[in-house]
Amino acid sequence: MDTPREQRSLFGEILDWMLAPLLLLWPLSVALTWLVAQSIASRPFDRELAAMARTVARQVVVEPGSIEKASTIRLRHPEVASEVLRTDDAERVLYQVLGARGEFVAGDRNLPVPEDTPAAPQELRWRDDELQGDGVRVAYLWLPPTGVPGELPVLVQVAETLDKRSRLATEIIKGVIVPQFVVLPLAVLLVWFALARGIKPLNELQQRIRRREPHDLAPLPERDVPEEVAPLVSAINDLLARLDQSMRTQKRFLADAAHQLKTPLAGLRMQAELAQREIDAGQQDAKSLGRSLQYIAHSSERAAHMVNQLLAMARAEARTLARQPETVNLVELARETVRDFVPKAMDKRIDLGYEGPEADAALHGRLLGQPVMARELVRNLVDNALQYTPAGGTVTVRVMDDPFGQVVVLQVEDTGPGIPEAERALVLEPFYRALGTNTDGSGLGLAIVNEIVQQHGAEMSIADARPRSVAMAQGQAPGALFTVRFPLVAWGPTVADAAQSSAGPPQAD
Repeated sequence: MDTPREQRSLFGEILDWMLAPLLLLWPLSVALTWLVAQSIASRPFDRELAAMARTVARQVVVEPGSIEKASTIRLRHPEVASEVLRTDDAERVLYQVLGARGEFVAGDRNLPVPEDTPAAPQELRWRDDELQGDGVRVAYLWLPPTGVPGELPVLVQVAETLDKRSRLATEIIKGVIVPQFVVLPLAVLLVWFALARGIKPLNELQQRIRRREPHDLAPLPERDVPEEVAPLVSAINDLLARLDQSMRTQKRFLADAAHQLKTPLAGLRMQAELAQREIDAGQQDAKSLGRSLQYIAHSSERAAHMVNQLLAMARAEARTLARQPETVNLVELARETVRDFVPKAMDKRIDLGYEGPEADAALHGRLLGQPVMARELVRNLVDNALQYTPAGGTVTVRVMDDPFGQVVVLQVEDTGPGIPEAERALVLEPFYRALGTNTDGSGLGLAIVNEIVQQHGAEMSIADARPRSVAMAQGQAPGALFTVRFPLVAWGPTVADAAQSSAGPPQAD
């Protein structure tokens, strides 16, 4: 058994998608802020350190030597260098001067020597290093060489511990991060409030729909909803319009059906009560009882036929319950229908015949549809023709293949009174019967045929079987000719293969 899927919250999902990036980006923002703060805190101290290094370099005195005698390196005023490097008690500032042969001249002997090669004279460089377990920032430069072979440029470097830099970076971080701890919850609250306000029109729309009466299918106002919700409201209005039309059709159908069933049922009851009264009075003879029973049987037959037609009409209109399209052999359906109606035609002394290809003949295309509904269509056309054709007349069923028009044509022709042109659209409405006819019928047969034709995407036309003027001049009825054109699709597999592949499990009619 499948577990029911948990219902999602649109509000919660939007809130998650908005807050998740915010919460993920916040640690990244903290890290970037830390890096930027370190850079900002280092700049003024680096400039100060560079000034100290240049000041010490200006105190260096170089007395060039010769090949026999090394150059002499000394500080002009060592006390000046010490005074310049004495900034405050919170920071240690060290310096070092190395001679032309790498010898120590002045300053702190423990200050590490840079690993890179000497650069251009007076070019200032910086590096991060470590002295006695403490991190230091070092500014260093080389003085011009003495010119004596084998001697190197004089190295001057000044180092400073990182305490003040760390304190300044920490103060910058605090100044930036601490306000974020206040702003972030406020931003979350504002996002929640904005979403709640943005979704409020949906809640109002929901309340308006809930407050409606069950029978109220009027369209929802589209001007009072946001632009993004307007397509949803439009789709709901379209559904309401279709529901309203469907309910109106059903109400009209039920009212007409009740009206049509009232007559045969009333006659049936009247004849049964009349026969019962005559029996109670002892006045009922066999002949009178036979007439009553015959009328009761006839009324029962009319009522049963009416009920069957109503069920067929309801089944034809149930498009949502339609089966998957299957291959329909129209030739076989037409031949079987003619064979089934032969007894009725013989009772009415009507010549019923079929014209067209044999049952196993292949058409130039494939007719896809509902076999049960297609059979109902053919039966109703033939039954309608037999109903209105007088004794001695003819009814002909034809199936014609039209390879150029990509259609298969079904025709039912009779020699009855025909249908005037003004009434040909009306006879397709439920319970309508052509004027001037005294034939029993429910008025549903052609309505059922029209509904099935529309479901199959076919076209139906009604015409006189013979020109009305010529038939009237000869004293004959013009007859009626019903023509249905079913669209075909190109053949792929054979008829049997198509039927086998498209047919599902057996389904009851």
